[in-house]
Amino acid sequence: MQNKDEVRKVIQSCVGTKFIARWSDLACDIAMDAVKTVSMDMAGKKEIDIKRYAKVEKIPGGTIEDSRVLKGVMFNKDVTHPKMKRRIENPRILLLDCNLEYKKGESQTNIEIMKEEDFSKVLVMEEAYIKKICDEIIAFKPDLVITEKGVSDLAQHFFNKAGITALRRLRKSDNLRVARACGATIVNRTDEITEEDIGTSAGVFEVKKIGDEYFSFIEECKDPKACTILLRGASKDILNEVERNLQDALNVARNLWLEPALVPGGGATEMEVAYTLSQMAKSLNGVIQWPYKAVATALEIIPRTLAQNCGANTIRSLTALRAKHAVEGEKNVNWGVNGETGELTDMSTLGIWEPLAVKLQVAISILLYS
Repeated sequence: MQNKDEVRKVIQSCVGTKFIARWSDLACDIAMDAVKTVSMDMAGKKEIDIKRYAKVEKIPGGTIEDSRVLKGVMFNKDVTHPKMKRRIENPRILLLDCNLEYKKGESQTNIEIMKEEDFSKVLVMEEAYIKKICDEIIAFKPDLVITEKGVSDLAQHFFNKAGITALRRLRKSDNLRVARACGATIVNRTDEITEEDIGTSAGVFEVKKIGDEYFSFIEECKDPKACTILLRGASKDILNEVERNLQDALNVARNLWLEPALVPGGGATEMEVAYTLSQMAKSLNGVIQWPYKAVATALEIIPRTLAQNCGANTIRSLTALRAKHAVEGEKNVNWGVNGETGELTDMSTLGIWEPLAVKLQVAISILLYS
């Protein structure tokens, strides 16, 4: 995986026939950068969760060349109070999963007010509760407070006086990405906050207006294990298609990062395995040979389908390909069907490679269902 040029060739063979082919270099760079960012070593084993920690954010406008991988995260949120700071350098970030407003009763609650003073007492109780939880937060001097729940007007007032910026009702998935990017821990209760829970790895927090909406950016993180892929394009339809193509590139990069092993594409691998199984079947007697023949026939569907899609003569192409693989020698192992012309070609010369992890998964499926 250290040789980026070789990895780029494999990803380009994946996106080369798709809509994003015109920007294949950009797509390859985005895929490699995103996968490298979210890669983690967990007890000696690599973990790359691109579905959870590499979010694709699509914003219509601009050109596809403006797309990039952020060294951090972004989400569609604005500050809760207009006087709060919209740009903070090296912020101390506190992430919460609790309400910063008066707690309502879990079951139906009735309050009987007999005098005018009683209503004032209820308001004082609410204000005292909000002030208590805000003081517990302010004591740790965070610059940015993000919660998955609500923030009351009174809490916004206390935060604004303390010079703290607050964001509310952030999705759980986005909050997890922020936690990874800035090194914070999501806290469930304000009285359980510790100094270790504060995230200090982010370089800058900034709110930007793109089009008609406001987006919060947490960027320049020291070692982000989460990222946001910002896609720009002319329309939503184009962006949706680019995202679908990019997901393929991301999965190829992920498979190569986890298991950097390649096999030739174009049906070459399937035909070689099919030929080997056929030879094994000939050496066996009785009904035991039929499972080998069945799997061999199932594997030949891949080169047959490629030939059909090109409009080539399927029977002649398959017969010629079998003959190629029947000749002993390492060079013939790489021969497959050219997906554009339908001719038999050496896949190593054409530069068509596929991750071994995908082929193994396909082989397991064929063995289970054939």
